[in-house]
Amino acid sequence: MTLGERIKKLRIDKGLSQTELAKMVGVSYPQMSRYEIKGVQPPADVLKKLADVFGTTADYIISGNSNEKINDSLKDAELIKQFQEMDKMPTEEKNVILKFVSAYIRDFKAKQAYTL
Repeated sequence: MTLGERIKKLRIDKGLSQTELAKMVGVSYPQMSRYEIKGVQPPADVLKKLADVFGTTADYIISGNSNEKINDSLKDAELIKQFQEMDKMPTEEKNVILKFVSAYIRDFKAKQAYTL
């Protein structure tokens, strides 16, 4: 995926138009279009603002380094380590773990809803 494609995907995932994103980071609509369509690399200050808007890092926007994105979004090092180990498991085993985790999260949310 190119830099422009990453910016476009992140923008769409965030539900923003090019115009809205351009305003948020302080550039013109045509300039935002150049970043997405022509792959023009934004200057450092714009990259920082894009990263802030998308909740990621400038490195992820530039190079697509997904490990850094994961490490930045998950602060618990042990949790990251466990998910990396789980990712190495066969699909059937991962599905068992995911079902358990999903059920636990569902129960936790239900419990919280009743205690409010």
